[in-house]
Amino acid sequence: MFRAATLRVRVPATSANLGPGYDTFGLALSLYDEIVVRVGEDGLDLDVAGEGSDKVRKDARNLVIKAMNNAFDRMGGRPRGLEVRCLNRVPHGRGLGSSSAAIVGGLAAARALTVGGDERLDDESLLAVATEMEGHPDNVAATLYGGFTMAWTDGGEVGVLRAMPHADVLPVAFISGTELRTVKARKALPDVVPHGDAALNSARAALLSRAITDRPDLLMVATEDFLHQEYRRPVMPRSLALVDELRAAGVPAVVSGAGPTVLALTDRAHASGVADQSRRGWRTEVLEADRQGVQILPL
Repeated sequence: MFRAATLRVRVPATSANLGPGYDTFGLALSLYDEIVVRVGEDGLDLDVAGEGSDKVRKDARNLVIKAMNNAFDRMGGRPRGLEVRCLNRVPHGRGLGSSSAAIVGGLAAARALTVGGDERLDDESLLAVATEMEGHPDNVAATLYGGFTMAWTDGGEVGVLRAMPHADVLPVAFISGTELRTVKARKALPDVVPHGDAALNSARAALLSRAITDRPDLLMVATEDFLHQEYRRPVMPRSLALVDELRAAGVPAVVSGAGPTVLALTDRAHASGVADQSRRGWRTEVLEADRQGVQILPL
């Protein structure tokens, strides 16, 4: 049984890894896709506007629709028809979690349309389905829960810890004008890394989990990565050059997810100055850390 009301779903962008937390750490950002949905008479009526609207599918193979149908199937069946309007603000192929936003947004939309959906597909189950669809839990965990998340898999189970970033941590995104497919960024990584680098990286990841929540003065050292960024320099040289430039100026900066967006974690006193520096070819967004995750909102 399905609700007759029209629902609006707001789903945040995310930045994964944050330097050393490869495939584990995620941070939700105040840049949002919106999905307006209702049960229709018959078939699929889908419209997409905004980021990526000229490239994404406009049929049942659209990622939002695939996620919705996945959720409906798990909750007992699909409605007779769907009317879906997507307003995309999260850039595609830039390392800001656009696919996770589509997946979690679609799953949450289907759950909200289904009577008893919260019981049939609780947050833990929704995270597991989203991870299955995305392939790893870092972005989808932050998209679902908001804030700073540490996610992992263990024997097929998905776990997550959520914390609130320090109030003075302000993300500044430097968004590239070009896309980079995640699969290409992953192919740049070696099968093995030196033991010493792994040890340094684990120490930085442990430190980052504390620095981002209550010791932002440690973010510079805590965001050092020894596991993936340098290996990706050949496929995103401009991104790593910008990371180098920002870090040389004392600004904690990392590649956002698989790139090529660069994320700086600065404070409120310096965010506008960091963002206002002229860097040709980058769109700069001063954001907040989203603290709510995916939400069902009134129209």
